[in-house]
Order: sequence, then C-alpha cells, then structure tokens
Amino acid sequence: MQTPSLELKGSSFTLSVLHINSQDMAVIAAELDSKLAIAPQFFIGAPLVVNLSAIKNSDFDLASLKNILTSRQLIIVGITSALPEICLIAKSIGLAIIKSGKAASNQPQMPKTTKIVKQNIRSGQQVYAKNGDLIVIGAVGNGAEVIADGSIHIYGTLRGKAMAGAAGDKNAVIMAQKIEAELVSIAGQYWLTENLQQNGAATSGCIRLEGESLTVESLPL
Repeated sequence: MQTPSLELKGSSFTLSVLHINSQDMAVIAAELDSKLAIAPQFFIGAPLVVNLSAIKNSDFDLASLKNILTSRQLIIVGITSALPEICLIAKSIGLAIIKSGKAASNQPQMPKTTKIVKQNIRSGQQVYAKNGDLIVIGAVGNGAEVIADGSIHIYGTLRGKAMAGAAGDKNAVIMAQKIEAELVSIAGQYWLTENLQQNGAATSGCIRLEGESLTVESLPL
C-alpha cells in the first residue's frame, strides 16, 4: 500500500505566551526591544501565542502588533482570550484562534527530564534543558546563558544569565551556590544585577516566584 502524502495527527508543543497589556504600539515596541536586548538568542525565532485578555477595546491594531513582532524575528502562531471583533481581524490576517481553559490541564504532559552538565559554562555559550530541569556542576560565566523549561541548579557561581520556567512553569526555581548574575528569569519575570543586589542575593540562594514577583531566599550551602 502506498504511503499517504500527508497525515494529520494530534500532538503537543511548548509555546511561550506573550501577554499584551497596552494598546500603545510605541510602548509595546520599546518594551519588547528592551527584553530582546537582554537575551536575544532566547527570544528570536520563538513561536508565540499572544494573550489579549487585558485588551477591552475592539479597535486594537492587531495588524500593527503582528508587524512589530515579525519584524523582530518573532513568530506569531495565534491569539487567545481576545474579543470577538479582534478574533475576526486575526482570521483575516492569517492568525489562529487558540482557546484556553481548564480542559487544557487534562492534556497529557511531556515527561520531565533532567540535563546534567559537568563543566563550566563560558562566555558566549548557551545550554538549554527542554522539558525538564538543568543541573550545572560548575560555574556559569559572564556572557553565558543557561535556560530550562523546569528549574536550574548551579553547583558553582552564577555570573551569566539564568532563565528557568522558559515554557511558563511558575513553580520553577533557580538555585546557585553563589549568585552574581547578569539576569535571572522565571516564567518571564526577571531581575537584573541591580535587583539582585537590592535583594541581597550575593551568596547561595534560591530564586522563585511569589505571585508575579521574584523573591530570593538564602540557603545554607
């Protein structure tokens, strides 16, 4: 029997969700550029679902938003939680309407894995643990990036960038023996060096999300 030229099968993929809270395209573009400057390798080429639950006006300029994102090499898969009028605009410009709800929690989850790296991560290097946690037995140097869909554990000094919960897991944490990071991020919420210094994160610690804000807890390591 000849193999069919195409098959339609169910599957699941990890997508980042970009929440839009303003109708001012200039403000959106400026804040987006600021985030891209922090970790361009992490965002560029990333497939995004745009959440428009905060937009209450039907005259939202979705076409301009799409142009802003695509001009920065971001890929819009579709929109979610939008007004019916905005959904019609989305369909007219080739964007999918993605429904979200409690039923999604019943979908089978990808098995969680752990990636272990037994070496220092040097400037310019990036390590990504997809669908799981990342353990680094060594230091993360200035200009290096460690990213995980789950939590990040660093048995050494963190001087570069660490982004946990990259797929949106708000329960992810970042733990390190010494924190001197350029940036830490969990599920999109981030701190820069000055935020860490203000919160006293200069020794061993565990960074986690409490609500929508990051917090750091000292650890006896």
